[in-house]
Amino acid sequence: MGKVSKIQIVKNPKPERDYNIHLEFPEFTCVCPKTGLPDFANIIIDYVPDKKIIELKSLKLYFVSYRNLGMFHEKAVNRILDDIVSACKPRSIKVVGEFSVRGGLTTTVEAGCQ
Repeated sequence: MGKVSKIQIVKNPKPERDYNIHLEFPEFTCVCPKTGLPDFANIIIDYVPDKKIIELKSLKLYFVSYRNLGMFHEKAVNRILDDIVSACKPRSIKVVGEFSVRGGLTTTVEAGCQ
C-alpha cells in the first residue's frame, strides 16, 4: 500500500455536543491500477466528532498524497474512512467518493460507520 500523509487532529471545542462537520474536497485524484490513468473525484466527509476533530490543512495534504497511488475507487474511499476513524475516532462518519466519468461510467462509493 502506498504512503500517504498523516491526518493531524485537534481538540474538539464542544465534545459534549453532537454536531456534524461537512467537508468536501473536489480535487481528489488517484491513479487507476489497471491503466495508470488518473481518476478524479469529489470526496465528501460528514462526521460527528467525539473528543478530536480533523485539522484541515493536514487533511488537504493527506488527500494530495493520493495523487500517484494506484487504487480502485472502492479501496480509496474505504481507506480514507479507516484513516479518519483511526485518527479522530468520530461518533459517526460517512465518506462519499463521487468519481468523474471514465469509460462512460461514473462511480459513487459510500462507506460509513457509527
